[in-house]
Amino acid sequence: MTNFLDIHTTAPDQLRAILDSANAMKGARGDRPKGTPDDDLPLAGRIVALIFEKPSTRTRVSFDVGVRQMGGTSMVLSGAEMQLGHGETIADTARVLSRYVDLIMIRTFGEDILNEMADHASVPVINGLTDNSHPCQIMADVMTFEEHRGPIRGKRVAWMGDGNNVAQSFLHAAASFGFDFTFSGPSQLDPSDALMGAARKAGCDVRVERDPAKAVSDADLIVTDTWVSMGDAESSRQRRHNLLRPYQVNERLIEAAPDDALVMHCLPAHRGEEITDAVLDGPRSVVFDEAENRLHAQKAIMRWCLDL
Repeated sequence: MTNFLDIHTTAPDQLRAILDSANAMKGARGDRPKGTPDDDLPLAGRIVALIFEKPSTRTRVSFDVGVRQMGGTSMVLSGAEMQLGHGETIADTARVLSRYVDLIMIRTFGEDILNEMADHASVPVINGLTDNSHPCQIMADVMTFEEHRGPIRGKRVAWMGDGNNVAQSFLHAAASFGFDFTFSGPSQLDPSDALMGAARKAGCDVRVERDPAKAVSDADLIVTDTWVSMGDAESSRQRRHNLLRPYQVNERLIEAAPDDALVMHCLPAHRGEEITDAVLDGPRSVVFDEAENRLHAQKAIMRWCLDL
């Protein structure tokens, strides 16, 4: 069984093979209309279940389009429709779905839900996002960086803001792809010591720098994300804004970075909060290339899971 559950649970050579496949498929499509099938249809005759317990735009659309471009059929299911883990155990849902579909992608809350699905499914399972990680996003991010700047090995990523699930997946990726990582944010929102320690043990230079300007001074890539994540209580919004305001990615911060540093954001962006319009729409930003590459990276992940 070949699941794609996290960056650090997939061997580095396999991650590289997935990116090579993504680049090849992107290049083969060229400028053809989005609804035109690929020349190669590896998912022909196959059905993919796309399960969403959390709202989604990019994950839902990119997986759905990717399945269709590769000749497959997608089935989009919400957690509410399925009563996942409530009306039926996750284990039983996994067993039943495995009788109907060839591949399962799940976007959920706790990592335990993802792991239970994978443990009991007899078809591959893909992590579309959990509270702890977002590996599909990071594959698209690495792909995007390398399109613009070449190999990411030996480069430095500066993360600004909350040490959330995307930041944690960047730490996983630092160890797997061999880049360095600087976290700049309030101490209350640091990534876990265990994750930072694991990346250091793998040979990465992992730093915590509270001064945002110093954090980006040697960065090849600056990354941020929304300050208020899905599921955060409304009462925490103002507190988080107060904590994170010094880490906004704005024009002043960009001036402190090297001239060729790129800017990423996994979207959706709250313009004027974690990032300004001038930066998001500016010449350093590769945010919309990053969003497009979700499609290509995830197509490659699906092919890899099914050994196609």
